Amino acid sequence: MPKLVRISYRELACKLRRGGYREVRTRRHPVYYLEEKNISIPVPRHPGDVPIGTLRAIVRERGITVDEFNGL
Repeated sequence: MPKLVRISYRELACKLRRGGYREVRTRRHPVYYLEEKNISIPVPRHPGDVPIGTLRAIVRERGITVDEFNGL
């Protein structure tokens, strides 16, 4: 099973945009929305990298594999 690697919040936002999400709300935690599946994902903005558990939850919510996520 492929592993998730820690990435920055900026890299996560770029991956979501490449995956078809668009930013619909920008406050402390921007929300990214995928219209075709009606999925919205809040992305917390904190210094440092995104915890692995948070990344895993985003991958699970999106309904893709870790390989697909790493390839974005």
